[in-house]
Amino acid sequence: MRLNHILRCTASVAVVGVAAFGFAGAAAAQDGPTTVDDIIVTAQKREQSLQDVPIVVTTLSQAALEGAGVRDIKDLQILTPGMTVTSTQSETATTARIRGVGTVGDNPGLESSVGVVIDGVYRSRNGVGFGDLGELSRIEVLKGPQGTLFGKNTSAGVINIISEAPSFTPGFEAEATYGNFGAWGIAGSVTGPLSDKVAGRLYMAKRERDGFYDVVTGPGPRQETDDQNQNFWTARGQLLILPSDDISIRLIADYSKRDEYCCVSTQVRTGPTVAFINAVGGQQAAPAPGFGELPFSRTAYANRGTGQTMEDMGFSAEANIDIPSWNATFTSLSSWRNWSGVNGMDLDYTTADLLYRPHDGGYGFELDNLTQEVRLAGATDRIDWLVGAFMTRETINRDDSYWYGAGYTPFMSLLISSQLNAGSSAIPISPNIVGCLTRPGTTAEFLTGCLATGGMAPSGPAAPTGPGFGAGHGVQDHYRQTTESFAIFTNNTLHLTDQFDVTLGLRYTLDDKSLTGVQDNLGTNGAACGGALGNIAAMTGALMSAGLPQAAAQSTAGRLASNLCLPWANPLFDNRRIGEGHSNGEFSGTVKGSYRFNDSVMAYASYARGYKSFGYNMDRVQGPTATNPLPITPSNSLLFPSETVDSFEIGLKNTLFNRSVLFNITYFNQKFEDFQLNTFLGTAFVVESIPELTSKGVDADFVWFTPVQGLSFNGGVTYTDTKYGDFTAADLANPGNFPQLSLLPGARASFAPEWSATAAVAFDRSIGSGMKVGLNLSAKYSTEFNTGSDLLPYKMQDAMTLLNGRITLGAEDDRWALDLWAQNLTDEEYKQVAINAPLQGSAFQTTVQPNGTYYNPALDTQTYNAFMGQPRTYGVTLRVRY
Repeated sequence: MRLNHILRCTASVAVVGVAAFGFAGAAAAQDGPTTVDDIIVTAQKREQSLQDVPIVVTTLSQAALEGAGVRDIKDLQILTPGMTVTSTQSETATTARIRGVGTVGDNPGLESSVGVVIDGVYRSRNGVGFGDLGELSRIEVLKGPQGTLFGKNTSAGVINIISEAPSFTPGFEAEATYGNFGAWGIAGSVTGPLSDKVAGRLYMAKRERDGFYDVVTGPGPRQETDDQNQNFWTARGQLLILPSDDISIRLIADYSKRDEYCCVSTQVRTGPTVAFINAVGGQQAAPAPGFGELPFSRTAYANRGTGQTMEDMGFSAEANIDIPSWNATFTSLSSWRNWSGVNGMDLDYTTADLLYRPHDGGYGFELDNLTQEVRLAGATDRIDWLVGAFMTRETINRDDSYWYGAGYTPFMSLLISSQLNAGSSAIPISPNIVGCLTRPGTTAEFLTGCLATGGMAPSGPAAPTGPGFGAGHGVQDHYRQTTESFAIFTNNTLHLTDQFDVTLGLRYTLDDKSLTGVQDNLGTNGAACGGALGNIAAMTGALMSAGLPQAAAQSTAGRLASNLCLPWANPLFDNRRIGEGHSNGEFSGTVKGSYRFNDSVMAYASYARGYKSFGYNMDRVQGPTATNPLPITPSNSLLFPSETVDSFEIGLKNTLFNRSVLFNITYFNQKFEDFQLNTFLGTAFVVESIPELTSKGVDADFVWFTPVQGLSFNGGVTYTDTKYGDFTAADLANPGNFPQLSLLPGARASFAPEWSATAAVAFDRSIGSGMKVGLNLSAKYSTEFNTGSDLLPYKMQDAMTLLNGRITLGAEDDRWALDLWAQNLTDEEYKQVAINAPLQGSAFQTTVQPNGTYYNPALDTQTYNAFMGQPRTYGVTLRVRY
């Protein structure tokens, strides 16, 4: 406790103290680039100076990443304006967005809009690339579509991660970390020659941390009282083989394993269903002017476990062969990767025992991927040319399960009877109503008496005989998606004059995907729904007897039956076989023109077309049809179409003040068609293609290597106007989804703040006796934005600022260093993602409201939950290097 107090106070105060004395006098040399010319990127699959590349690139050196405490993709966003990274119901559901555009990661059938590439190997899902990135050389964030060179599913941008390669100079590094929330970690690496022509590198790390949430478990059986902890280890081995001066081969093998608890959520707003949660054994916070506990107390509710186990492994082989006679290089990059994850979930996010997924292997997915890329790149006096081909085969196996808790039937009874009571006070609110509605062959007369007595038979205390939802395993579904993709591409820069270049790039991608699967209801699951569907006429008669007009009675009867036929309870899915296949070919490419006015200023304009592959929604999807207005019919096809983007940019790259200042500014205008929106409707994730999404604005980046040795500043600003186009229900593939999406037409997209700005300062100062002290501060500001894909107002996140700090005391020769660090130094409280709590109220209505949408805040009974951002963390790290 005392050490925690000291660390917390020191992290908050010492940063200011060091800043006060640190900016005068001589300074020690700083690792990393010291002029703009030293900033090298591989955004066009060849090494170039950042200022020669007609692309918006935020490049982050090893020193910048270390100073900001970047260990994974989430940490990266504090250094990158216009980029957000969020996670929801598990760490596998991690989504990166650039300029307000990204793909929600909860459904593995969806590929990413922001590509993640690690040492040249594409990771097809953002969540698969989440984890300890190890020893980093640099990271490049490429904004805008990058389909020509990086392929499909980079329609919003690319995160290009380059790790440290083996060295023929022997070296050893190790670190040990201790911090609050019981965090500790150790990591180490060794590199050096294994022979005259072979060098190796080995990195290993182990990290643990307690959870960020306090969990109220209620009656259990969950025992863990915290959540979102950390417990993983990773290993990465490399070989660099140089058979000759013209050939280099790099082999990389890695393995990671996580065994953690994630993810619960906190209440943002508590609706009236809290009374029903508590009535069936829950322990939720009572409504207080419409709200439950403040979410920033980090108190969550879950009676079921949220264990998550992830395993990630892979191998890659990159060979580069120089061909001097052609002034060219042939590159072959082969990879195999396997990723698997198994999760447990408390699906209602309460202490009531309603609906859950145990951590038993019944819910999770496995992704197996083989890739092969070949490139031939060369240069003459007037052209830099590149041609290549890419092939991949990917298999996804997904398992999905639902288990009923003992409280599900009485909770649904309370929910349904409260709806009936609102229309007729003669029907009491009762936990025994479901059996009235599901009793086979019931009559309107029997149902009238059963409802009036709160679920007791009209002749006395005999219970109704209709089935409910028995506690236990209710659903087990299996899906398998196989993808084969082939692409050929070329990217060529013509030096028309000494000042004017034109880049022409073209890629053709052919995708073939197939989906097979089986959806199974187990035991008697589905009997309650079947009984209710057979009793709609009796329900209508009983409701008319209770005083409802015929039209209202018919509508209410249909709604009651639908409530008992949610996807996991619908017998129409039982033993349902799935088999689909689809192929599609698509061109993507770019045209760029750049003009260098002098050595310091370059202007460019570009057009790019990007492509994001079609896919399959691996979930139970149901809705109304022309012959059945009830939203219970399984969808005939789970296919959703490809997404495309056309992007225009005009930019200016400036290198000023003796190559010590970089200032780049770019205007962008992007138009996405058939934007793949994955949204949670309270009972299932639904993929809907939005006809149009536009993202336009300005990106600006700034770097200053000051005259004070070791002192540098960098930052950036992104202004975005990212909006959905106007659309109606008729424009959607599934018009029945429009009510839940009715706030979108013409509105700003979720996770798209109007302004986003970053700033960082790094400084090293010699203090004599072979010692130095260093300071790193990094900050990010975002204006308000909505964290929900349906744009409900309770999901808004206010403007916020995140601040990271690090103070380093160490040897001038870098043999050792002691870091005092803090992430989210000011303990900013913010939501990552807000959601509609399943089964707990409704936000959207069934008819159009006065504002022209299906949402009326006065009628909103929804309970809202949120997955919170990380709180302040702080600690010390000791590093040694030889």
